[in-house]
Amino acid sequence: LANKECLVVAGEIVTALSAQHRAPILPVDSEHSAIFQCLVGEHSPIDKIILTASGGPFLHKTDAELEAVSIADALNHPYWNMGAKVTIDSASLMNKGFEVIEAKWLFGVQPSQIEVVVHPQSVIHSMVQFEDGAVKAQLGMPDMRLPIQYAFSYPDRISSSFDRLDFSQCTNLTFEQPDTKRFRNLALAYEAMYRGGNMPCIVNAANEVVVASFLKDGISFLGMSDVIEKTMERVAFIANPTYDDYVATDAEARKIAASLI
Repeated sequence: LANKECLVVAGEIVTALSAQHRAPILPVDSEHSAIFQCLVGEHSPIDKIILTASGGPFLHKTDAELEAVSIADALNHPYWNMGAKVTIDSASLMNKGFEVIEAKWLFGVQPSQIEVVVHPQSVIHSMVQFEDGAVKAQLGMPDMRLPIQYAFSYPDRISSSFDRLDFSQCTNLTFEQPDTKRFRNLALAYEAMYRGGNMPCIVNAANEVVVASFLKDGISFLGMSDVIEKTMERVAFIANPTYDDYVATDAEARKIAASLI
């Protein structure tokens, strides 16, 4: 699975079908592939999943600086070469928020068991802490070819010519807590995950609208979070949505987000 949005929007439907047909979901996203690799061969319960985030290009910018960032600034990711939509989501930390929701469904954990830590070097792709306190991490170069290959080759590993991690050059690995006051999208994604129902669907739809607007210079970088939050307040909440409810929610959220812009 390379598309995180389908699990964000309707994770219970996708995972129920996976269980019904005994078709395991193998993650391609680098963070979730890292968690998956850490879990291979383990039989003990997960205590905590630790998703790493690069922090994007605006990690230490102030609110005033964030208000004035340009489209080109937001598209200039320091480590990953991605499409425009995902790059903007990475800069706003919404991509990490979506990965938190994705992890909940992929690994069957509670929202309280998922933690995000900012790791600017993007060498550790994610970690798992077990009930005895031990932490396993998967490390590697920031190269999507490896998790893609592993999804196809699992349970085997096959030889590759990908760049290797050189610890003589990798001498400084740092970690810090994400600032959810400056990067409110991560907090909004957590709120949506805790509330459940169609709330993650609302966030996803509103986010797609605001990112498209930002890329056309129609809304400020910080303004995106404002519109997403207001859309969450205005779209009808459904605790146990059906597929049809998701389709209707998506349409309603897009309409409201667009009107707010």
